[in-house]
Amino acid sequence: MLEPREGIPPVIADEAALARTIAAFEAGSGPVAVDAERASGYRYGQRAYLVQLRRQGAGTALIDPVACPDLSALGEALSGVEWVLHAATQDLPCLREIGMVPTRLFDTELAGRLAGFPRVGLGAMVEGVLGFVLEKGHSAVDWSTRPLPEPWLRYAALDVELLVDLRDALEKELDRQGKLEWARQEFDAIASAPPPEPRKDPWRRTSGMHKVRRRRQLAVVRELWQTRDRIAQRRDVSPGKVLGDAAIVEAALAIPANVHALAALNGFGHRMSKRQLEQWQAAVDRAKALSEAHLPQPGQPVTGPPPPRAWADKDPAAAARLSAARAGVSALAEELSMPQENLMTPDTVRRVCWEPPAVVDAESVAAALAGYGARPWQVELVTPVLVEALSAKEA
Repeated sequence: MLEPREGIPPVIADEAALARTIAAFEAGSGPVAVDAERASGYRYGQRAYLVQLRRQGAGTALIDPVACPDLSALGEALSGVEWVLHAATQDLPCLREIGMVPTRLFDTELAGRLAGFPRVGLGAMVEGVLGFVLEKGHSAVDWSTRPLPEPWLRYAALDVELLVDLRDALEKELDRQGKLEWARQEFDAIASAPPPEPRKDPWRRTSGMHKVRRRRQLAVVRELWQTRDRIAQRRDVSPGKVLGDAAIVEAALAIPANVHALAALNGFGHRMSKRQLEQWQAAVDRAKALSEAHLPQPGQPVTGPPPPRAWADKDPAAAARLSAARAGVSALAEELSMPQENLMTPDTVRRVCWEPPAVVDAESVAAALAGYGARPWQVELVTPVLVEALSAKEA
């Protein structure tokens, strides 16, 4: 499929056109296909730079959320309507920022996982389920570009062209497999989930951090990361375009004494101006000046069980429980033709195995799983497997 059925619609970039679109989509029928394009790797943050919608009776709309940053009226007009998204958790944060929050949804990627499809990308799903090959190739472009080139708009419109058709086919397949109610519980959980908490100490996720061991070096990573983040935010560019993670780690390991030493490191080479070098060296110097009490601790505070590789030494019985539980969950997932992380998150399995209920029975294990956020269908299926794994190792 190379062209949308009604051609490429004009981009909506003013209030009058937006009002007409809202009226048309409110008057439409059935589910609404929704997608958003971000400029990951180009811009700071994960904001939406294009929103695509399609609904029967309304056709396809391409909305510029830079020109129309408040789409809450559109969100309200579609309240109660089922939104069809592919990999919903990727798009929901940027849609929420502009006032679009679904009350009901259908996630075609997650539906594909539950139904046992080996490849769940949109292109692969549309081809495998509907027999259409979508024109792909613009997913990683800079969607903050204005005006957006026509080939990109064509690609964006095609992303929602067949989404409702795909939804309908997947619903039939899930129903045939007896998994439709499971999928509905998953979709409801996504729709009702609160926004994620801001990540604590995001600088610790710098790529290559495993090489950084000493507290003073950790302080250098933190100062450079925070300086880079402020610059990236101010310039509205991806942090990686300001300074690479590898350069941050290199500077942390070397702790250069001055600008001259810093300039000799990889990532701080000849293309960097003296002023830029001075600002990075100032961050290094701030870390060097910190007292011992203000240096970051190695590793993050652990909430929950230790890494599984440490279990055999710390608690051999727990390690045996985990091994049995993993084998049982894996076998059940294979039997149900779905990835085991969709049957039950590995973190939940680890937590129950590390600290099992005082009395291991169906009721206590089910309560533990529900307490960690497992959905009723997961609790029902996995409880017997875990009861067996925990009981066998207690004996």
